[in-house]
Amino acid sequence: MLLLIAERVLAACPAPLHRTALRMAHAVRKGWWRLYRPQLTACRVLALDAAGHVLLVRHSYGSGKWMLPGGGIKSGEDPIASARREYAEEVGGALQGCAQVDVTRDIFHGAPSTVHVIVGLASGPVAPDRREIVVAAFHAPDALPEALASGLAEAIPHWLALYRADQNSSI
Repeated sequence: MLLLIAERVLAACPAPLHRTALRMAHAVRKGWWRLYRPQLTACRVLALDAAGHVLLVRHSYGSGKWMLPGGGIKSGEDPIASARREYAEEVGGALQGCAQVDVTRDIFHGAPSTVHVIVGLASGPVAPDRREIVVAAFHAPDALPEALASGLAEAIPHWLALYRADQNSSI
């Protein structure tokens, strides 16, 4: 209930204030994860445009590096449904033709995490909210930006190959 109230108050705030609150909340969240090490379950969204370019975003908090959209999977939520929800929340578009291509396990700020990698086709205009996501842009897979989150330069071609193989096998 308290989280719902906080989300509604933040939604009514001007974007610069909202971004400041997100940076503070992220710092608290990282401390919580380091201390309590909860099991996290999340999704990453590898969204492709019609030309096969990959959507990357920059958050208003965190490292400032380009990364894939995504976020936490709610209890009982299907990973593909979660990916569609996160994509819509972060960039305002829709995701179609989705497939889960990988499940990775990692330690995220001290907390063990399971991340479902979902690939799909972007539909509709991309319009970041300028609160959580400050910029979103499509990039050719062979021309990814240098300021990329760790491991993505190697993982994206692998995930694209898995997606293409999945699409070809379902024809």
